[in-house]
Amino acid sequence: MMGKLSIQDLEKISQRVRKTTLLREGAGRAKITVHMGTCGIAAGARKIMSTLLDEFEKRTLEDVILTSSGCAGLCSREPMVTVELQGETPVKYVDLTPKKISRILSEHILGGRVVEEYALAKGSERLY
Repeated sequence: MMGKLSIQDLEKISQRVRKTTLLREGAGRAKITVHMGTCGIAAGARKIMSTLLDEFEKRTLEDVILTSSGCAGLCSREPMVTVELQGETPVKYVDLTPKKISRILSEHILGGRVVEEYALAKGSERLY
């Protein structure tokens, strides 16, 4: 069964959404967008968002912006996230699980190395 987001989770998301313009202005080092259209939610995007919120709390990440958006147009590859590190091309990750998103957080967002086996595209260029 899919976990529901609590009021507290929504408030945390809301606080982070208010900071989304900061990435463009240089205050955020990275931005993670969880695609949460109907298709993404049905495929498990809430679990991905909850996992990220838990990781953010554990690691006290202040310079990484977590936000959500609607469908990215690839419903069959949901759950998906887009990772943007400042000054680098965005990377779209597909077919995610909580374990995969934790690895992406450690290796790409914190370590600077794209996790190629979970990545669909870098910018407009497909990786496979």
